[in-house]
Order: sequence, then C-alpha cells, then structure tokens
Amino acid sequence: MNKKFLFLILFLCLSKIAHADTKRIFAGNQDAKITIVAYESLTCSHCADFHTNVYPQLKKDYLDTGLAKIEFRHFPLDIAALNASKIAQCKNDRGLEILESLYSNQQKWIKGNNVDQFNENLKKFLAEAGFEVNFESCVQNKDIEDFVLNDRIEGAKKFKINSTPTIIINDKKFEKSLNYKNLKKTLEKLI
Repeated sequence: MNKKFLFLILFLCLSKIAHADTKRIFAGNQDAKITIVAYESLTCSHCADFHTNVYPQLKKDYLDTGLAKIEFRHFPLDIAALNASKIAQCKNDRGLEILESLYSNQQKWIKGNNVDQFNENLKKFLAEAGFEVNFESCVQNKDIEDFVLNDRIEGAKKFKINSTPTIIINDKKFEKSLNYKNLKKTLEKLI
C-alpha cells in the first residue's frame, strides 16, 4: 500500500514538472544539445534590441537548424512588463508570436504615467495586432502571475540576475557583451 502511495505522489510531482515545462515559451528543437535561457523584461529596450539584432541570426543559424533551443523566461522590471508577460504566458499557443510582436513594437505600447495607461495602451496594441486576448482574465490569473514571478525569483536566486537581458547557456551565465559574434563563439564551442 505504501509503495502505491509513494508512486502516486511521484507521478503527481512529475506531472506538475512536465506541465510546467509545457508552459515555457520557446523556439528551436526541444531536444537540442544546447539550451539557451533568456531572462527578459518586455519593457527593457536592451531586450528589444536583442530580439531585433541578435535573435534573428541566432534563430537562423542555431534554432531553425535544430542545434539549439531558446527558452524565454520572465524577469519583469515593472508592472507594465509583468502584465505584458502575463498576456504572453496566458496565450501560450501564440506566446512566442506575442513576445516577438511586443518587442518589435515596444514603443507603440510602452506609454503612460500609471498602470492604467500602460494597460490601455497594451490592450489597444494587442487588438490592433490581431491578438484575441481576454486581457482582464489573463492579467488577473494568479497561476500565471505566480509562474511569471517564479521565473524572476529563480533567475535572481540561481544566477544572481539583476539586469535584462541575461542569457544562460547550458546552465551557465553568459558573461560577455551580448552580441551575435560573442554568442556564436560560445555556441560553436558546444557543438
């Protein structure tokens, strides 16, 4: 009887772990030898620059070829980034598309002097971009909020992250200047 109970607990724990993994927003080959983790804040201009100037080449050379995968982890630096992260996470089936759109159009929705103005601009942008989102439901979802905030807590504790973007490659913090040339040098050593 005890063995069955322990097996049930183990199964439930593993189910939760697997479920958490399915919630990750990622690109590339899920079984790739190289795992890149990007801790980002959706209101961070350096993160938007990464998505504009580094990510496309990274995607072409490593993600689309199956050599690597990238997981996007949330590290919101303010309430606007927190709410935008919740929206991307809530619409996980289109999460990557939403992230890319939010970064490439950052100046269109990051406007306002308070959370209400930020939220209104974010809602307006999402609607204009064609993303059907139940904004209030996503922003008020405590499970999603916990998921987003736990990414931030994990990044701060495990990797001592204090700025964004921060890149982790196969569980090691990337310490060089974040440009494609430096990233490529590091990735080539792992292939």
